[in-house]
Amino acid sequence: MRIGVYICHCGLNIAHVINVHSLQEKVSKLKDVVLVKDLQFMCSDSGQDSIAEDIKAHDLDHILVAACSPKLHEPTFRRVLQKAGLNKYMLEMVNIREQCSWVHMAEPQLATQKAFDLIRMGLARLKLLDPLQIKTVTANKSVLIIGGGVAGIEAALTLADSGYHVHMVEKEPTIGGKMALLNEVFPTNDCSICVLAPKMTDVQQHPSVDLMTMAEVSEVRGFAGNFQVTVTKKPRYVIEDRCKGCVDECSRVCPVEMANRFDMGMGRTKAINMPIPQAVPQVAYIDSDYCVGCGLCMQACPADAIDYNMKEETISIKVGAIILASGYKIFDAARKEEYGYGVYPDVITNMELERLLNASGPTRGKVLVPSTRQIPKKVAFIQCVGSRDETVGNPYCSRVCCMSAMKNAQLLKERYHDIEIVIHYIDIRAAGEMYEEYYIRSQSMGIDFIRGKVAEVQQDLNNKLFMRFEDTLSSEVTEEYYDLVVLSTGMEAPDDADKISRVLNLSRRTDRFFAIAHPKMRPVDSHVKGIYIAGCASGPKEIQAAIAQGLAASAKTMQLLTWGELETDPLSAHVDEEKCIGCKICEDVCQFGKIKVINGKATVDEVSCYGCGACSASCPTDAIMMRNSTDEQILAQVRAATEVKSEFPLIVAFLCNWCSYTCADLAGVSRIQYPTNIRAIRVMCAGRVDPDFVLEAFKGGADGVLVAGCRLGECHYIFANYSAKKRMEVLQGVLEDIGIDPHRLKVEWISAAEGERFARSIESFVDELKEIGPIGSELLEGHNDG
Repeated sequence: MRIGVYICHCGLNIAHVINVHSLQEKVSKLKDVVLVKDLQFMCSDSGQDSIAEDIKAHDLDHILVAACSPKLHEPTFRRVLQKAGLNKYMLEMVNIREQCSWVHMAEPQLATQKAFDLIRMGLARLKLLDPLQIKTVTANKSVLIIGGGVAGIEAALTLADSGYHVHMVEKEPTIGGKMALLNEVFPTNDCSICVLAPKMTDVQQHPSVDLMTMAEVSEVRGFAGNFQVTVTKKPRYVIEDRCKGCVDECSRVCPVEMANRFDMGMGRTKAINMPIPQAVPQVAYIDSDYCVGCGLCMQACPADAIDYNMKEETISIKVGAIILASGYKIFDAARKEEYGYGVYPDVITNMELERLLNASGPTRGKVLVPSTRQIPKKVAFIQCVGSRDETVGNPYCSRVCCMSAMKNAQLLKERYHDIEIVIHYIDIRAAGEMYEEYYIRSQSMGIDFIRGKVAEVQQDLNNKLFMRFEDTLSSEVTEEYYDLVVLSTGMEAPDDADKISRVLNLSRRTDRFFAIAHPKMRPVDSHVKGIYIAGCASGPKEIQAAIAQGLAASAKTMQLLTWGELETDPLSAHVDEEKCIGCKICEDVCQFGKIKVINGKATVDEVSCYGCGACSASCPTDAIMMRNSTDEQILAQVRAATEVKSEFPLIVAFLCNWCSYTCADLAGVSRIQYPTNIRAIRVMCAGRVDPDFVLEAFKGGADGVLVAGCRLGECHYIFANYSAKKRMEVLQGVLEDIGIDPHRLKVEWISAAEGERFARSIESFVDELKEIGPIGSELLEGHNDG
């Protein structure tokens, strides 16, 4: 075995804390290491070339790179190995930047020791790696797009124009999303529907796009290149091929009138209606919640398009990739009770104002005070309603509210010159192209800006609205009367995000939007290969950014499917039939149905296996192995971590690839400091953690073990972390039985965005272990690994 070890300076990101030269000297003395190099920037062209040249010149067969997170550059260095003629899976990356130098800046000596321990752990695993072989599968070149808003529309047209077949699924009766309901869009003040409607029509008329409205994806199986998708299509009760869009004929005779939800409930419509005048498809639909089945619309329809007997349909499609563009929902302003929304009729939301300003809205573009039906003389906008607000669980900025309020304030000023407008803000966010200029223009038009949080909106005895607020620039608390108060409500993840998360097996952030693979380098990739995220599905953003992400997601999709063949991930489960007793535990544990017991032996669909490892950890006979994440490899890392107990208390941590390992990286990126006591081992899922791993850590002398996975209910592998939870709870009882304080085993369920919480968790665990004292390893003597 000939191992080459490469230690990156990363400029001064690593080298200003870790003594790289001392580290190099120590590593050079380790067994089987024939070459140790330190390079300024390992990921640079010269750094990569140096590794490739050394592999050939020194006949290296295993490579360890100690640098940044493998989440960032593992694919980069695998390509280097492949280029040099070495199997790309003979690589081990050790994270000495995000999880070492960046989080231990005040303790360079201990950080250097930790870096050395991490390299020893990496070498222990590296020596047991196998040169895996990659299989190829034929990829289906069709694409599913979930969501028909502007991001989904842009992605659909880009793909369809490039020769790919697109299935678009939209839950509403029309595509267009929230943008179709807007009046004008900033910063150019273009008519929103004027620029969007042609694209909506193009989607419907494109020969390579199959459009399904009033439909939802109910099940997704398979893997990148070969997804089997089940779509549930709700009945429209109007035959699309027959309807001519002359909705006046049928709605005129309908006796049921209801609030129009596309006008935010301000306008009225009939039980059979066209959602918006520019709807695509231009087909009426019957709202089954309100229809009384009188039959009048059927009699009035000249095209014989009404069919009350329509049933829910189940449609199966096969696609190679999926783009999620599910959008957002508007924050319910009634949750901020102090502002009186839903209590006082003259308190409205910004989206309701959009509909009032819209020529096709409930007042045909005339803005009237709801209680008096008069044009308002004095209007107040309240910013950050449901955003930047911990009290409602939304600490984030919704990005568009400041600009949207300025846009609508400008439009009011242009229509009603004498109107007085005040925008009450916390901070103005105007950080896009032309946005600052737009802000200045708003001021020049006579729109006032008052910095400070509005305390409450009330109504006096004469039913006149007044607001109590603080002007933080003058430090004065003031009360003012207004005719109309507009609440700039923020964005939230849609109500069906939970269902989508389960169906697509996607992770979500603490703000409940869908998590992307990397916040900087992979902005539209999800954690699941072949599934991409665009627009507001991954968080609040303006229309320009949503369109850009629609384009980016379509580009990534084309990159994936262009050649018609895909490489499968070889890191799958594998069954040793001689050990398998056919107990079916693995079959029950696998959330994806990839394991079946046939003729008394478990078999794995290795091509589509997700590689979480929950089956391996649950197998009572160790008959299921994970390729290049074997029990032997993980135990070797554990033994290397506990071999030299450099500090007390020593913590061995098993971090799941998707959340806890990522949030540990985030703590590093954010330079959040925590103790150096932790030695992390990356596993694909907390469900992969076998109790034997924990027991081996204690046997070796670890003072504590941390098992951290995704938050319960948000696991990348659906419910695999629930299996881990049950397993660890049982293990804590076992520890108590054998004389080990169960508090030495800490279990955390944490999201990828909780870097601060991760750091504080390590701090508190170190303090707890100091109180408990050093582990008595003799307690585990004679422990039987079986």
